[in-house]
Amino acid sequence: MLRLVWNLGRKAWPEVKLLPLRAAVALGASGLGQPLRPEQLFKAYCIVLPIGLLTWWAIPQVTWVMSPSIDAWAVRADPGPIHRGDLVSFVLSHPLAGPKPVAVTKYALCMPGDRLDMIEKPSTVRGAWDGWYYCNNKLMGVSKPIGRNGQRLDHYRPPQRLIPAGVIFVGSHHPSGFDSRYYGPVSIGRLTRMERVL
Repeated sequence: MLRLVWNLGRKAWPEVKLLPLRAAVALGASGLGQPLRPEQLFKAYCIVLPIGLLTWWAIPQVTWVMSPSIDAWAVRADPGPIHRGDLVSFVLSHPLAGPKPVAVTKYALCMPGDRLDMIEKPSTVRGAWDGWYYCNNKLMGVSKPIGRNGQRLDHYRPPQRLIPAGVIFVGSHHPSGFDSRYYGPVSIGRLTRMERVL
């Protein structure tokens, strides 16, 4: 074992010896063994530092959307009142979403005071029913009885015709979106208005 370490160290030593020289080149020298050129180092700092600082600031400001149901790849918080069609983000705790709560982004589709109708129609899956959801007589989407992984999906049955104050029906027009069609409207207090970045 000691012999193996010795052989590895002997092979690595020439590379380790060159590290200071390579660092000097990276920091502005014109070549290995040449003196530093402070103006080159200053130019490098003027380019690298602003990019690094901007990246350090920007990354936490952006949320990456991992769902094909939303027409955005990246969004950021844009506080303010939520209107129909706005992107909204919230934390979802649901057995079908996974064992841990997940941040999801959807559209605000049906607002407090709007009329919400759900009509059940026979599904293409034998013996099952789909829920057709309408907001003010406009079709928002259709629920499916079976998910992508073969799990059974129960659709939301609204207890009343009007969306109550304090909640919003969220979703997308994607046929496989997991949204209020399955878990019902979401409290406005849990929603953050979002703005598309990409």
